[in-house]
Amino acid sequence: MNAQEFGALPPDGNSDALLSPEGLPLKPIKMTLEEFLESDLEGYEYIKGELIPVPPTSLEHGDISMNLISLLNSYVRKNQLGRVYMPDTGFRVGGQVLIPDIAFLASARIPDDLSKASPIPPDLAVEVVSRTDVLNRVEEKAFTYLEASTQLVWVIKPRSKTVTIYRSETDITLLTRNDTLTGENVVEGFSCQVAELFE
Repeated sequence: MNAQEFGALPPDGNSDALLSPEGLPLKPIKMTLEEFLESDLEGYEYIKGELIPVPPTSLEHGDISMNLISLLNSYVRKNQLGRVYMPDTGFRVGGQVLIPDIAFLASARIPDDLSKASPIPPDLAVEVVSRTDVLNRVEEKAFTYLEASTQLVWVIKPRSKTVTIYRSETDITLLTRNDTLTGENVVEGFSCQVAELFE
């Protein structure tokens, strides 16, 4: 299966033909979850039956992501807790496939088949808010993770230099630069200053 079979690309293979001058998709691309999971399509999330392109991020977004990945991955590997996954890694989250900016899976939950998107949601999902993100959509995504059994979601906001921690719809905490971010019972023992993410 390839992108052209599903209409993700026109016959000439020119992906720009499906985008508006602003770089937005001209029409939604529809397929079933099973078709998406079996396809070779990359750079898309699968949400409510449609393919949603995941655009490139800014340098600021990349800096923040790498700061957290470096801190988290070093701790997780040293303590053999599981694996930290970078952007572009897909996770099945209920009836959707989402691509968190950073994710953590505990050792006992890592799937045997690493050649495909994860068939289960991450234990920890991290979203770094981009300037083009709509905040209520980011929050909706956080709740989607939680409903699918993700235990902890961190939403990092570069503009305010804050981290919002979602544990459930009614258990939400806001951290500022002077606070300490911890892995709680999900990445046990991990901690860093919120300020470190924005250095």
